[in-house]
Amino acid sequence: MRTPHPRLGRRKLTASLGPTPACRNSGARQEARRPRQRRCLLKGCEKPFRPTHPQARYCSPECRAAARRWRRRCAGQHYRQTPNGRQKRQAQSRRYRTRCTERYRTAAAQNTLPAPSESADTEPAPACEGQRPAGDGPFFCCQRPGCYDHFVPTHRSPCQKFCCSACRQALRRVLERERRWRQRTRRTRCRRRAHPGRGP
Repeated sequence: MRTPHPRLGRRKLTASLGPTPACRNSGARQEARRPRQRRCLLKGCEKPFRPTHPQARYCSPECRAAARRWRRRCAGQHYRQTPNGRQKRQAQSRRYRTRCTERYRTAAAQNTLPAPSESADTEPAPACEGQRPAGDGPFFCCQRPGCYDHFVPTHRSPCQKFCCSACRQALRRVLERERRWRQRTRRTRCRRRAHPGRGP
């Protein structure tokens, strides 16, 4: 004799739709997924590491410090190209030349160096003393953290910002990952605001 199959009741359908209110109030929460392994963004390192934060870019404090130094250097280059930065740089060069002249005269008074001639004192000091000599054209620094390679943009790509395709792909991969993470975080925040009574 065949036994009848049990019918799907409301209890079975409710269990298939999701956790019940009792399960939500029990305090059992699903553990958050850790970010996947990625490579360090700093040029010259590029070691794989397990990030502790979804937006982590560097594998160690040393790499973060190196990237901070690179950002300061780039910011200084951009500031020196402004009119205010040029004036401060010229004043700094004048003070440097004054200190060099005073040290030279002090050494000459102590008979350690020959005294400079009067013509050398009257000659104007070079305007670019202590700076990198100007090249044939404008130069730009790569926008990847840790990359100090300079390049001259071509006529085909006047808005070039990277020295090679590897640096461009590395930074593009990081920016795209951070953009997806911000989108997911924004969707989750909007969903919680729309349904404040629901559990995680």
